[in-house]
Amino acid sequence: MLPDSKIFVAGHKGLVGSAIFRELQKAGFRNLLTRDRHQVDLLDTRAVDAFFTSEKPEYVFLAAAKVGGIRANDTFAADFIHQNLQIQNNVIHSAHTHGVTKLLFLGSSCIYPKFPRIPIPESELLNGPLEPTNQWYALAKIAGLKMCEAYRKQHGRNFISAMPTNIYGPNDNYDLENSHVLPAFIRRFHEAKSSGTPGITLWGTGSACREFLHSEDLARACIHLMLHYNEAEHVNVGCGSDLSIRDLASLVASCLGYTGAIHWDPSKPDGTPKKLLDCSRLFALGWKPQITLREGILLAYADFLKRFGP
Repeated sequence: MLPDSKIFVAGHKGLVGSAIFRELQKAGFRNLLTRDRHQVDLLDTRAVDAFFTSEKPEYVFLAAAKVGGIRANDTFAADFIHQNLQIQNNVIHSAHTHGVTKLLFLGSSCIYPKFPRIPIPESELLNGPLEPTNQWYALAKIAGLKMCEAYRKQHGRNFISAMPTNIYGPNDNYDLENSHVLPAFIRRFHEAKSSGTPGITLWGTGSACREFLHSEDLARACIHLMLHYNEAEHVNVGCGSDLSIRDLASLVASCLGYTGAIHWDPSKPDGTPKKLLDCSRLFALGWKPQITLREGILLAYADFLKRFGP
């Protein structure tokens, strides 16, 4: 991948895609292709094929997806499996038919079983039942990485897959109905602090453990893989440590300066008890995260305030 290579970032307005776009710019890549959904609807097979026919990208970062937290996944199950399958089918197949040199598919750590070996190695894929609340999204992402393997096996395509942990950062989704846990906490604690609310109630018991990676670190990892990794096996992308949701809530409250009480509603689901990725394969390639969780939360909160005001 050279500075003037034609690079298509699918999903460039989202959390991950926008971070990849910014990092590519910083790294000196100057021939970047982007299209929003009004210009090219990735759900539309003909529109995607027409785009690849006219623009002829050489490299593709497939970061476009329908994403959301536990509530959104559980409520809009059909949307999550249909839209994600359709997007990745269209982009991956068009990348093949139009001779793309290399494609990186972004998946998710939810592809792994609900009760995996910890830390989770790549070999845990399909080793047990999925977490029921997000199985629709997980199945789509499993299909995507297997699609990349299939096009490699049958057609010799250099299509690779990265499976990131929980991602947060600039341009995140803060909608309380369908956001992920960390941005939801930022919004909840900000609103509670602004209104002087003496206490808030959060979903679950707070006992589940999660790993969090800043979107800029993920973007750097994706570029590193595009430059240095060419194997069929998918690669985990994480930071190597996790914390309980209860501790995360305390950390977000501390970063935002919220001093009220935090209550928990155990009638709501916790999701998978523990998700911590084994990232030894990626670390062996010479990549390591740079942004600590506290630093990342402060950066994310600054972005929240910039977008939504004090």
